[in-house]
Amino acid sequence: MGGADVLCFQEISRDDPGIASGDDQVAQLGGLFPEHAVVFGPALQRQEREYGNLILSRLPVLQVFNHLLPHPAEGGTQHMQRQAIEAVIQTGLGPLRVVCTHLEYWSEKHRLAQVARLRELQHEVAANESAPALDAASPYDRVPRPSALVLCGDFNSLPDGPEYNALFAPPLVDAWRACRPDERHPATFGVYDHTYARAPECRDYFAVTPGIAGRIASLEVDSKTDASDHQPLRLVLSTP
Repeated sequence: MGGADVLCFQEISRDDPGIASGDDQVAQLGGLFPEHAVVFGPALQRQEREYGNLILSRLPVLQVFNHLLPHPAEGGTQHMQRQAIEAVIQTGLGPLRVVCTHLEYWSEKHRLAQVARLRELQHEVAANESAPALDAASPYDRVPRPSALVLCGDFNSLPDGPEYNALFAPPLVDAWRACRPDERHPATFGVYDHTYARAPECRDYFAVTPGIAGRIASLEVDSKTDASDHQPLRLVLSTP
């Protein structure tokens, strides 16, 4: 699909013998992209084992936030702690928040709570941008954290499902519909691996703020690779 300034990965494991033969996937992916800074956010930390989401960036990373998402009680089903990793990255458009996440597969209740928290974070950041705190010496110095956002990941929701509709209300925009309003979402899950999908379907999205939506040059899905049970998406933003 071509080079990328920023790459986002979900379901990344470190030293868990039950996943990827116990490999450190953070180190492996970082080694494949030596020009990129490594920003890993663990959802789970269990002694030596870690599991979460990863951002790699060859653009300067200004600051990082690790957000644990809601984990409501729900008996009788599988669920685990979920997380979103946020990196504020210096881009040709100025500072930009990039958030990579993976919502719960087994529970709609969890996904709705997690979407609500992601939206709450966006409102909180926008409010702080409108009413900035006083600048002072470290650690009170103001490092950029704009409301401009690219949020991506595996949302485990179908287009127009309840979680999708909850996520894509103002101020968040579905980048696919902004870029390709006359095209249905392509399948991003279960195209080759049908372990968890009865048929190919879309579960992966970019959510962006309106100013970023106006900068979308292209958004594509690679439907040919079978390297994962999800298909990679590539978003290109135009710079001035």
